[in-house]
Amino acid sequence: MLDLRRRQFITLFGGAGAAWSLPARAQRAAMPKVGFLYPASPDTIADRVRGFRQGLKDVGYVDGENVAIEYRGADGEFDRLPALAAELVRQQVAVIAAGNLASALAAKAATKTVPIVFAVGEDPVRFGLVATLARPGSNLTGINFLNVDVTTKRLEFLRELMPGATRVAVLVNPTNGPVAELALGHVAEAARALGLQIQILNASTSREIDAAFATLARERPDGLFVSGDALFTSRRVQVTIAAARHAVPATYSQRAFTDVGGLMSYGGNVPEAYRQVGIYIGRILKGAKPADLPVVQASKFELVINAQTARTLGLGVPPPLLALADEVIE
Repeated sequence: MLDLRRRQFITLFGGAGAAWSLPARAQRAAMPKVGFLYPASPDTIADRVRGFRQGLKDVGYVDGENVAIEYRGADGEFDRLPALAAELVRQQVAVIAAGNLASALAAKAATKTVPIVFAVGEDPVRFGLVATLARPGSNLTGINFLNVDVTTKRLEFLRELMPGATRVAVLVNPTNGPVAELALGHVAEAARALGLQIQILNASTSREIDAAFATLARERPDGLFVSGDALFTSRRVQVTIAAARHAVPATYSQRAFTDVGGLMSYGGNVPEAYRQVGIYIGRILKGAKPADLPVVQASKFELVINAQTARTLGLGVPPPLLALADEVIE
């Protein structure tokens, strides 16, 4: 009799333990997954990832606690993005964060139902991501940090730094076709207005970046305009070191370059844009619809000058340009 009661107690206790574990398992199973799609490895854009995670945290989501982030990077191979986007859809992610235009277009082609929040430097209406900025109208919305639109100012600042400049090389990634074409169109128009000639340098891999700078060394343009491409952002140390080695003054689209030795950058605050992506994703996880979330446009642009690099290049930064700078790195 005692043995029977003991067995019943153990059975009941074991059953209760199993029952107690069910809510924990259910909670883990219910944790929403968020996809993060980008052309390069996430560890090459740590500032953006930090901004993204901070945005999620601002609205109550922490990776590993109540949300799981699935990172997918294409290692600079843009043609892999469609397959990576499709993989995230198969993983049944609740939302996809698309870190540039190519990622957003790949995600859009992969799903018409999973919400997508993008961060792009180009006009999302022009490229068919949304119907209008105020009313996106589908499963996509996001942030536009307008890096393409500030091309003229970037060239003007470079010209102010080098008044005698007549020819500028433009580094673009031809595999990122729509962005490269748009960037070249804006640069050509701005260059004509400033009386500058341009020389196009193409690069889509690390080896081709080195080859482009070898061409630059032979041709000796007065300056270099690096387009705001995800490949160059992920290879920014290589690019800025090459620019320093060949003593060419260069302008970049974001401060991530000047932080590692680039001469000058002008553009939107990209980590802040990614924080806004995280906030939007958090709102969607709480029930908001992408179609009801207007595209956020950057309202502030940063001019950052690396004074140490300027001195190394033998350039004196004019006082008016220094006065305009949001930050001067000594």
